[in-house]
Amino acid sequence: MGPLEIILIVVVIALVFGARKLPELGKGLGQGIKEFKKETHEPVVPVTDVASRQLDPVTGAPIVTEHAAPVTERRN
Repeated sequence: MGPLEIILIVVVIALVFGARKLPELGKGLGQGIKEFKKETHEPVVPVTDVASRQLDPVTGAPIVTEHAAPVTERRN
């Protein structure tokens, strides 16, 4: 894209939204980009809400044991 195409796109956007709405659109776009970058650069924390259980190989139902400990971790 050359400078002429960029200028043409800016003019069309200004005509469609009006000159007073352009700063609001720019602010919203900037916040969206900032949030996107934040989410892509943060480390991914695996979700471990459910305790793992053994399954019955025949029925696929969880095997109930009396020694199973409850999950005590709290999520913030």
